[in-house]
Amino acid sequence: NPLSDSMPLDFRTMTGSEQGGLGSLLHVFYAYSAAIRQVSTKLEILDHEYQVLHDHNPVHHLESRLKTPTSIYEKMLRKGLPITKQAMRAHITDIAGVRVICRYREDIYTVRSALLAQDDVQLVRERDYIKEPKPNGYRSLHLIVRVPVFFSSGVEHLPVEIQLRTIGMDMWACLEHELCYKGALDASEAAREMKECAEMIAAADLKMQSAFQKLHQQSLAAGNEN
Repeated sequence: NPLSDSMPLDFRTMTGSEQGGLGSLLHVFYAYSAAIRQVSTKLEILDHEYQVLHDHNPVHHLESRLKTPTSIYEKMLRKGLPITKQAMRAHITDIAGVRVICRYREDIYTVRSALLAQDDVQLVRERDYIKEPKPNGYRSLHLIVRVPVFFSSGVEHLPVEIQLRTIGMDMWACLEHELCYKGALDASEAAREMKECAEMIAAADLKMQSAFQKLHQQSLAAGNEN
């Protein structure tokens, strides 16, 4: 069983209904994995199209993550939810996740608009932590979308959480987690220094975007002359 390493739950302590519920989660686990592939494919196609049409790739790279069946199961227990597919789909929206690392801040909104313009992508929720950063300095654009996934038994519309951020924002988020949550720095000192770093990275993002735009305009002007 390829899932055995990610399932440390002790079946001997579970009731019959709990065991049945976990089996239901295992079945849906594969459906959400397919939803990630669906969103990733859409983003890869958009990125390739922009390269062909505009000689620019807005997406630097993609990352994805899928909550383990154990993590889903335990979160539902904490929330007091019944262990059913219906409850999971109604109340747990972060099972499948895709992170889109963009080169420039403007690219984030380009990718967002192009993705949401597709007829089969439904926006469920949006939180813009770039225009309104979190108090600690965190910046990223968060979307939850529903996409159709086709199976032999029919179509299912599943939620996928999408985080869009620049290379700089991603670096900050990764290192902030390590420094603040692994005890590398005093809590108050870490919070102050990480917020200062976030501001510097945000300023650098804008400068890099401005430099790219100037270079791109010069390239277009040179092309028109030729």
